[in-house]
Order: sequence, then C-alpha cells, then structure tokens
Amino acid sequence: MSQIGHNISLTERARRIRRHALRMGEVQGQGYIAQALGVADVLAVSYFHATNYRPEDPEWDGRDRFLLSIGHYAIALYAALIEAKIIPEDELETYGTDDSRLPMSGMAAYTPGMEITGGSLGHGLGIAVGMALALKRKKSSSFVYNLFSDGELDEGSTWEAAMSAGSYKLDNLIGIVDVNQMQADGPSIGVLNFEPLAAKFEAFGWFVQRVDGNDIGALVEAFDAARHHAEPKPRIIICDTKMAKGVPFLEARDRNHFLRVEPHEWAEALRIIDAGVEA
Repeated sequence: MSQIGHNISLTERARRIRRHALRMGEVQGQGYIAQALGVADVLAVSYFHATNYRPEDPEWDGRDRFLLSIGHYAIALYAALIEAKIIPEDELETYGTDDSRLPMSGMAAYTPGMEITGGSLGHGLGIAVGMALALKRKKSSSFVYNLFSDGELDEGSTWEAAMSAGSYKLDNLIGIVDVNQMQADGPSIGVLNFEPLAAKFEAFGWFVQRVDGNDIGALVEAFDAARHHAEPKPRIIICDTKMAKGVPFLEARDRNHFLRVEPHEWAEALRIIDAGVEA
C-alpha cells in the first residue's frame, strides 16, 4: 500500500471517501450514492492497508491490481482514487461532465487507476482470473483484487470464473463481494436467492471469509488472512454492507439502488459525514 499519509486512520480514510463521493454526487444531483457510502470501508482498507501501488505511477508493473467489476460503482472507486492521490481532488467537480476523466460509469481508457472497463455485469471475475493467471506465469508476486456485487451472482459467467479460479488454484486472486442486498429490481435475495454463498464458494475450492463490510477491524483481519493464507486456492471476502452507510436519512429509503437527492439534502448529508471527522 502507499505510505502517503500513513498516520491517518482507516476510519478517517473511509469518512473522506464518503465525503468525496457525496461531493461528486452533488455535481449531478443523483447517482449510485448508496453503494459508494456502503462500500467506503471496504475501499479504505483495500487502498490504505492491503493494496500495493504507487500514486505517482498508477501503471507500475509491480502493483496489485484492483478491478472494479461493477461499472456503476465508479463514483465509489473515484472517491478512493482521489483519497489515494492517484486522481487530483480538483477533478472531483468534473464528475460526469463532457471531457471529464471521471465518467459516470467506469472506463479504463479515461481514468488513472481504473484497471478495467466494467458495467456489463458478471465480467469482472472472469477478467480477474485471466489477469491472475498471467501474473503467475510472469512469476509476479502481485495480487489481483476483484470487487463485484451480489447482483453479479445472478450471472452464470461469475460462477464459471469462480470454478476456473478454483481449478487453477489461483492463490494470487482475492475476490471481494459487496453484499448490500439491493438491486435495481429490488432486494437481491428476492430477485434470485444466491445463498448459502460461503458454502458455494467453498465447494468451488476457495478460501472463504464472511465479515461485516462496515467493520474496519474485521476487514483488516480478513484482508490479512486472505493475503497470507497458506493453501494454494483463491480467496474471497464476502462483505455484508449497508446501503448509504453513514447517512441515516438515505439509509432509510426503501429503494436506494439509484438515489435522487434533493438539493438541500446534499448539505445535510455532508454535515452528518463531517460530524464524524477525527481530531
């Protein structure tokens, strides 16, 4: 991981990531804000505890690869990349505008630190398997992380990739599933029941952990265990997160897969997030 600002706590990193995401959301007045707030703790631990990278050289060959499968979560990853100083903070105001490097859906050709173009759900894990295989053949010590959503568990390609990773014993692959229990069509389990999730990945030959994805301490332990697990098998961290975590009036909305936020509510959301600043 980068050593920039190493004295800043992971809790404070997560708060800042939420703040960056809210400020970008305000530019457009709407968006996938609930996912960004929910996964902020996972991204804080990923970028400031677990992942090796160089902010000044996002394509450094020795970096760990962090793949965002869910292109509509781009606002969340941009917020982490801004906090990691891979993207300058002054670009935040360009979010979703013409000629911006921060389009509303993640595209690798536009954004420093964006490893793949996501958005066609169910593709990320397959790409991660190929990337992990290639790195092993190059004798690289880098890890490949792939963040994908519980909605992508409805895609057959995700399970084909999971089976392949187990078959190839890809011990340099760490999957991260954001289980926020909400999709565009409603609660995830109501759309298609993917449980028992841990047992399914175990059956496919993965080292499996399931944690509260909004518990920084639990996430640190899980990422450490994933990186240092001794068995030659892929690793997955199933993260149960809460949509819109940290902003109670947004958490309470029934369907918050895509949020339309009233102009006066952005200031209130930022006030709530700022109240959690560490001294």
